[in-house]
Amino acid sequence: MAAVWRSKVASTVTTKSRGDEAEDQALVYLQAQGLTLVERNYRIARGPRARGAEVDLIMHDRDGTLVFVEVRARRDTGHGGAAASVSHGKQRRCILGARHYLMSLSTLPPCRFDVVAIDGERLNWIPAAFMADD
Repeated sequence: MAAVWRSKVASTVTTKSRGDEAEDQALVYLQAQGLTLVERNYRIARGPRARGAEVDLIMHDRDGTLVFVEVRARRDTGHGGAAASVSHGKQRRCILGARHYLMSLSTLPPCRFDVVAIDGERLNWIPAAFMADD
């Protein structure tokens, strides 16, 4: 039983470190495109029975747009690849996190939701990948 627990812990650590590495790659790429980092891993908790929300990267574009970025990485393109893994539920949680963040601002800037999808060594930046339903 302990060996199974250890392998799950090791798998979780490996998955987290891969996610952190993907966020690092996305951040470097987006900064090279002229965006500036505002916040990384912005999280909110919703309670014991409801999933919280996280925005991987919050950035400013050169035109003043506040950009909420979801970073997804896959080692291979099976099951549609990284971009396809941004489910409707994941979009909703990102939007929830963005709305929570926006409540802390005195004025609301223009906003958009981007996805950075990393499949193996290939990085694909998808500006305005999804929209918030009002």
